[in-house]
Amino acid sequence: MQELAASQPFEAVAYLLWNGELPTEQQLAELRTEERQHRALTETVRAAIDLLPLDAHPMDEVRTAVSVIGACDMGGSGSVLDASGSPEQNLQRSILLYAALPAIVAYGQRRRRGLDQVEPRDDLDYSANFLWMTFGEEADSVVVDAFNRSMILYAEHSFNASTFAARVITSTLSDLYSGVVGAIGALKGPLHGGANEAVLHIMDEIGSADNVENWLDKALAEKRKIMGFGHRVYKNGDSRVPTMKAALDTLVDHFDRPDVAELYAKLESEFVARKGIYPNLDYPPVPPTTSSGLTR
Repeated sequence: MQELAASQPFEAVAYLLWNGELPTEQQLAELRTEERQHRALTETVRAAIDLLPLDAHPMDEVRTAVSVIGACDMGGSGSVLDASGSPEQNLQRSILLYAALPAIVAYGQRRRRGLDQVEPRDDLDYSANFLWMTFGEEADSVVVDAFNRSMILYAEHSFNASTFAARVITSTLSDLYSGVVGAIGALKGPLHGGANEAVLHIMDEIGSADNVENWLDKALAEKRKIMGFGHRVYKNGDSRVPTMKAALDTLVDHFDRPDVAELYAKLESEFVARKGIYPNLDYPPVPPTTSSGLTR
């Protein structure tokens, strides 16, 4: 996966996951063309998101939007037994969801900040377009590359909780959308996808490298969970972390934020020294970016 993160766009990895092999140049171009035709939110999906409270969790917005997309698509199914669909139908549904999800997330981010929706662009690749719709400006290439690497590394997670949830649901011959909605619900949990979000909150709470030791003393005394460390499979450290850390380092250099790198390095070294538990992919996450630079 590290080789893929260093050499492939996320679209190619999505194709690999669906088809079992990397695409040819023509196959990649065809996937990109199809995905770019379905990037915009429908009025129905946007209206459903607008019904949610502004302080709703972003994963609740995503879960609701996917459910609405599924209800609209599956509305013509003749019976429950038709819902599982053919492999070809489910691949098409997967591509449509893949295209729509960046717009769903970006719209939610802008909505809760009182900003207008930014329409997708078909001249930007998948990662660059997501950042465009989220921040309303083209991201620097180093930011796009870091985000692309992050998504590829997260795509390789074996038989995790959300994958298990989706498989249980679809094993009942329920439809693909129901499986994805269930997977999103599992991913929201702080012991799964929520761990990455929790790491950012921890970094914000600590503030600077100078505060790490006192913060960690108190956290360990209170038996708090220190998110971003430990893994059920990678007992001696997550093999994906060096690639993610390298992506973070490029952003630190690009935005001239050595304080971020110092904080991350200090907490990592202190926790490993005290507990002998190594970081997983959620630590260090590549932080969100804005036009003014890295945010904690």
